[in-house]
Amino acid sequence: MTITSFCADVGYEMVSAVLPGFLSAIGIAAAALGWIVGAADALSSLLKLGSGWYSDRVGHRKPVVALGYLLSGTGLSLFAAAVSWPLVLVGRLVAWFGKGIRGPLRDAMLSESTLPEMRGKVFGLHRAGDTTGAVLGPLIGAWLLSVLPRPNAAAPYRAIFLVSLIPGLIAVASIVFLVVDCRTAPGTARNPWKSIGDLPRPYRRLLAAAGIFGAGDFAPTLLVLAAAQLLTPSHGAVRAGEIAALCYVLRNVVYAATAFPAGALADRISKTSLLAAGYALGAATGFAAAALFARHVTGVAAIAGVFVLAGIYIAVEDTLEGAIPADLVSPDARGTAYGLMGAVNGVGDLVASAAVGTLWTLVSPVVAFLFAGAAMMAGAGQMLAAGRRHQ
Repeated sequence: MTITSFCADVGYEMVSAVLPGFLSAIGIAAAALGWIVGAADALSSLLKLGSGWYSDRVGHRKPVVALGYLLSGTGLSLFAAAVSWPLVLVGRLVAWFGKGIRGPLRDAMLSESTLPEMRGKVFGLHRAGDTTGAVLGPLIGAWLLSVLPRPNAAAPYRAIFLVSLIPGLIAVASIVFLVVDCRTAPGTARNPWKSIGDLPRPYRRLLAAAGIFGAGDFAPTLLVLAAAQLLTPSHGAVRAGEIAALCYVLRNVVYAATAFPAGALADRISKTSLLAAGYALGAATGFAAAALFARHVTGVAAIAGVFVLAGIYIAVEDTLEGAIPADLVSPDARGTAYGLMGAVNGVGDLVASAAVGTLWTLVSPVVAFLFAGAAMMAGAGQMLAAGRRHQ
C-alpha cells in the first residue's frame, strides 16, 4: 500500500506543481482555479463517508480502492486536452471522486493488515512513502518543464499531464497485484446514519477534537503565499515565489522524515497525547506565521523554520489520525469511522482556509494566523481531554 500511495502522489504532485503555469498559458483566471479546487474538495469529502459505510456493508474494500486509484491516477491526464476551464474541472472532479472513495477504505485496510502494537509504525511508514512521492513529483514536473520542447506555451504542460499516467497506472497495478484484501464480516446497519450513531463514544470524542482543530488547520498554499509576500520586498516577486516553493518542498521532506518516527513513538506511548502534542505544534505554526507578519520578518531561515514546524505537525496529525480510530472501533465499522474522519477533515479544511483567507483580506494576516493558532490550540486541549477520559 505504501508503494501504491508513493506512485499515486508522484503523479498527482507532478501535475499540481505545473498546473498554475498551464492555466496561465491557456488563459484561465486564478479565480477559476479556486472554484475548481473547492468543488473537487467538496465532492471528495461527501464521498468519503458513503464509501466507508458501503465497504463495511459488503465486508471487503480492495475493489473500490483499486477503482479509486484508477480514477485519481488517470483523471488529471484529461488536462492534456483542455483548452478552457470545463475540462480542467471535469478532470479534477474525476480524480477527486477517486480520492474520495479510496481514502477511508485504504486506511481501514491498513489497520486490518497489521497487529495493534505495530499500527503506528505502519501508518507512519505509509505516510512517509506518500509524502516522499509528494516531494519527488514536483521535482520531476519542474525538471520536465525545463527540458521538454516548447512548440507553444502549453505544449510541455500537456506532455507532463500525459507522463503522469505512468506513476498513476503503476499505483493501480501495485494494489491489484501486491495488496491482499483482509475481508471482514458484512455490517448489519441498513443506513449510514445508524452506522454513525453506533460508533463508540471515545471515537466521537476523538472526532470532536479533530473537528475543532480542523477549523484552524489551513491549507499549506496559504503558508506558501505568506512566505512569498514576506520575501517579495527583499528578493523580488519571482525569486520570492521560487523560495516559497522550495520552502513547501522542505515541508514535505520534513513530513516524510517525521512520519515513521512519530508512528513508532505512538506504539510506545499514549497515541492521543502524542496527537495532542502534534495539534499544539500546529497551533505554534499558526502563531509563528502571525509573528512573521507582525515583525515584518524577511529572513529566509526564520520563514523556513515555520515550514519545518508545519511538516512535523502534519506528519504527526496524519499518522495518528490514521492509527487511533482502529483502536476505538470494531473492524466491521472501520470504513464508516475512517470515512467520517475524512469528511470532518474535509469540512475543516474548507472552513479553516476560508476563514484564514477572509480574515487575511478583510483584517490582516496577523489576525488570520492568530485565529488559526487559537482554533488549533483549542483542538489540542480537547484531544488531551478526550485521551484522559478514554484511559
